[in-house]
This record gives sequence, structure tokens and C-alpha cells, in this order.
Amino acid sequence: MIQATTHRLGRSLLGPLEYTVEVVFMIYRSFRAAIVDQPQGFRTVFGVISSQIYFTGFQALPLITVLALASGGVTIMQSSSNLALLGGGSMIGNLMIMIIFREVAPLLTALIVIARSGTAVASEIGSMRVNNEIEALEVMGIDPLSFIVFPRLVGGIISVICLAFYFSVIAILGGFVITSLVNDLAFSFYSESLAAAFVKEDAGIFLIKNCFSGAIIFMNSCHQGLLVQNSPHEIPQATTRAVVNSVIYVVLFNLAVTTLFYINQLMQIGVL
Repeated sequence: MIQATTHRLGRSLLGPLEYTVEVVFMIYRSFRAAIVDQPQGFRTVFGVISSQIYFTGFQALPLITVLALASGGVTIMQSSSNLALLGGGSMIGNLMIMIIFREVAPLLTALIVIARSGTAVASEIGSMRVNNEIEALEVMGIDPLSFIVFPRLVGGIISVICLAFYFSVIAILGGFVITSLVNDLAFSFYSESLAAAFVKEDAGIFLIKNCFSGAIIFMNSCHQGLLVQNSPHEIPQATTRAVVNSVIYVVLFNLAVTTLFYINQLMQIGVL
């Protein structure tokens, strides 16, 4: 009984690691299949990438705009009023970069993409598996990894980066416009505070977070969709697993990057 419990515990601990290795290997295989073995042609792949960018990126702009305006407006109003009472109004730029650009924009964008596009990709590929469309591609000599997985992966990464950048711009500038209707905050003071707060590490963190989010969301969704066998009842289960795994990996990675960044900041100033 003890050995059985230990075996189950070992499998539960190795499960996430094995799953991560499998997903990473699938990313490598999809890029290799698209670059080396590409019988369908680049134009066809580019068309699928464009469709994925249109669905994931362009069609999500209204929702992103509303959430960005709300996030930016609330953050600016709360920080400007509280900092003014404490005499630290010049810190508003630091707070906007720290809260919106580093944390809120990458995380909220990833969650929106998971809810909209991750579920759609997992269910779409699951339906293709049930209807034997993937087998038909293989019969025609087309690798599903190059025609199905690779375009969605590339289109998803591009869309997540662009959406997160759009979220940041709307939250920072649009939030200021909303706040200016309530509070007396000069734009020149606000822009100078933002310029002084932005450092090159912020761009690196932004790209790392969003590139990883796009990769894990779409590769995980494709992976779960391909795991569907022959029953339509497996499609909602695969979609649920894709959402849960994507949220867990995205949140943990964002938390890890943020933790490492602030530990490095503390080490530079000699606290650690």
C-alpha cells in the first residue's frame, strides 16, 4: 500500500513536468515541420496565420478597449488622489508602468485570449479530429503540425503581443482622458512622469511575458485538441483542460518573472 501511494505521488509530481516537456517538444516539431517539410506552401500557411491574427487580435479589440479604459482610469484616479495627499504625485508614472505595463496588461490580455481564442482552437481541432479531417490531411501528405499547429502558434503569439501593447496604450492614455474629467491632472506632468519611470527592463519583461503567454495558450490548446479521439463528448473536456492548464501556466510564469525582477531590483540596491 505504501509503494502504491508513493507511485501515485511520484506520477502526480512528474505529471506537470512531463506535460511541459511534451508541449515544448511539440513547439519544436511544429516549427520544424513548417520550415523543413512544407508541401502545402508558404502562402497557404500565411493565410491561416492571417486568419488567426484577425480572430484573436482584431476581433478582440472592443473587449480589450473596455477593460483597458476601466483599468487605466481606476488606477490613475486612485493613485493620483492618494499620492497627492501624501505629497508623492510624481510617483504616478512609476505606478502606471509598474501596475499596467508590467502586470495588468500581460495578465488580463492572456486571460482574455484564453477565454476567446484558446477555447475556440481546442474545440476546433477536437472537432477536426472527430471528423477525421486531420487524417485526411495526413493522407494528402500534409503534416498537421505545419498546417494546423504552426499557424495558430505564430498568429497567437503575434496577437497576444499586439493586444497587450494596445491594452497598455489605451490604459495609460485613455485612462488619463477619463481621469482628466474628474481630477485636475496636467498631461505634461503625466507624460514626463511616465517617461522617467520607463526603463529598458520593462520592455524585456513585457516581451517575455507575452511571448510565453501566446506560446503556452495556443500550443496547449492545440495539444488538448489533438488528444481528442473519436467521441464528440471529449471536445468540451479537452477545451476545459486547455483553459485550466493555460491559466495555471500563464499565472505561474507571470508570477515567477515578476518575483525574479523584484529580487534583482532588491539585490541592486543592496537589500538582499
